[in-house]
Amino acid sequence: MATAVMTSLDTKSRAASRGMSDIRIRNLFIIPTILFLIVFNIFPLIYSLGYSFTDFRASSNAAARFVGLQNYRELLNDPFIWSNFAITAKYVIVSVTGQVIVGFGTAMLLNRDIPLKGLLTTLLLLPMMLSMAVVGLFWKLLYDPSFGIINYTLGLGSFEWLSNPEVALYAVAITDIWMWSPFVMLLSLAGLSAVPKHLYEAAAIDRAGPFYTFFRITLPLVAPILMIAIIFRTMEAFKTFDLAYILTSQPTTEVISIRLYKMAFQEWQTGRSCALAYIVLIMILAITNIYVKYLNKVKER
Repeated sequence: MATAVMTSLDTKSRAASRGMSDIRIRNLFIIPTILFLIVFNIFPLIYSLGYSFTDFRASSNAAARFVGLQNYRELLNDPFIWSNFAITAKYVIVSVTGQVIVGFGTAMLLNRDIPLKGLLTTLLLLPMMLSMAVVGLFWKLLYDPSFGIINYTLGLGSFEWLSNPEVALYAVAITDIWMWSPFVMLLSLAGLSAVPKHLYEAAAIDRAGPFYTFFRITLPLVAPILMIAIIFRTMEAFKTFDLAYILTSQPTTEVISIRLYKMAFQEWQTGRSCALAYIVLIMILAITNIYVKYLNKVKER
């Protein structure tokens, strides 16, 4: 009997100890994290949303005047803003498509039994570990028409990559593809390694060709994780600023983030730039929602 009572007390004591431990964890980690999110994420969002309905200018001492939806109306009727959106859409399509092709293709190669596979995978991941500013300056040297190694290798002479308005956007996209294809490769490798081997063995017994095996087994099973990579990269490419700003200043490479930066910190149209930021946010949410719906359909197949 005494032993049963002691056991019960020990259990309660351990439960109490776990309870105190949970409370300490909450006080030490969860509450500060929530406060951090509120102060540095949610509060600026609400604050900037309020400014988006005013004519506030950070360079002026004049008080902000409420203008309602005027900023949103003017921005949506501005053809130059839609031109920036068109450039951004073109950049996103080229960049993300390139990353998927290069990243998934590299993952298919690395999924085979090749020597030094681990070392190769690590080396291929290096670009996305570098700072965006370092990558921008590095590729600026590579694209240089006088001593850049790209023109030398391709035999293009003094071809201008970054000052040519026709190809400058593609040059920025190529840099982005080089930097972020390893991200797609990494996720694709995880998906490829999860494909059951017996499916390939059954296909081999049935004498299925590589084309059939890829489109009927590999791609359908990897598609969900590939869609997740596409969602992440589309959101990031839509917000791109650093590479385009560092590499070139052509009007044809003025993506929406650069227009937003100029509006906010060069023209000091603070209220208007806040409205533009919310339009961009809504567009990214809409695109992401479309992707997620498609992802759910792919998972159901």
